[in-house]
Amino acid sequence: MGTDLAYNFVFKVVLIGESGVGKSNLLSRFTKNEFNHDSRTTIGVEFSTRSIQVDNITIKAQIWDTAGLERYRAITSAYYRGAVGALLVYDITKHLTYENVERWLKELYDHADPHIVVMLVGNKSDLGNVRTVPTEEAKDFAEAKGLLFMETSALESTNVESAFLEVLTEVFRVVNHTFITHQYIHSRCF
Repeated sequence: MGTDLAYNFVFKVVLIGESGVGKSNLLSRFTKNEFNHDSRTTIGVEFSTRSIQVDNITIKAQIWDTAGLERYRAITSAYYRGAVGALLVYDITKHLTYENVERWLKELYDHADPHIVVMLVGNKSDLGNVRTVPTEEAKDFAEAKGLLFMETSALESTNVESAFLEVLTEVFRVVNHTFITHQYIHSRCF
């Protein structure tokens, strides 16, 4: 983990998905390496930060977590504003949370930057014995939609770090490519 004192970039990443899929515990596991067995429904919006290194560049990740409840829809556009990455989370043991992924994706694309990096995350992989969403089905959906994909367990800390780092690294790659392309175009204009 890096320090939050000095950084080259700040990237806002949002966690979206139905209530109860484990978004808050993914946030807590990534930013504080903690898991709360008694986690309560998020009220409104919370966020935490963590700095990481990518190619010797320090990136401060601002991870935003919101309630997956309908009554908080009024904050939607403000929540998505400025986001460059998103983890779209479903619970592998609750098929309905996966069925609603399409709706969440539409809402995200309606309110966020069209170039946002999105990862579909099947959480609670530690409960594979009661799985209702086949890995291949979700992986195929992600591939068809151009999304990154990973299954995680916030409880066991499986792939949590990897999921966030993959999204942040891809955001950095996109931002870096855009900057280099812009610099090239700008230099060719003179």
